[in-house]
Amino acid sequence: MTKLPIISSKKVIKVLRSAGFEDAPKRGKGSHSAMIKRSVEGVRLVIIPERKSIPRGTLRAILDQAGIPRDEFINLLSVL
Repeated sequence: MTKLPIISSKKVIKVLRSAGFEDAPKRGKGSHSAMIKRSVEGVRLVIIPERKSIPRGTLRAILDQAGIPRDEFINLLSVL
């Protein structure tokens, strides 16, 4: 299994957009971004902290929220 890279929140947001997520409605000020994806299975809400580098554990939690497998995320990242 490939290790997850340590990347910025901007790159994570780009990958999630390419996976079909869009910006969630603003809920006020804060240092986190929210993205949403609606599908037949339901709605997925993902919260991303705005940082220059996101730790691997936090990135794993984001991928769990998004329902994206690690390998698919790495493939989407390599395309960008």
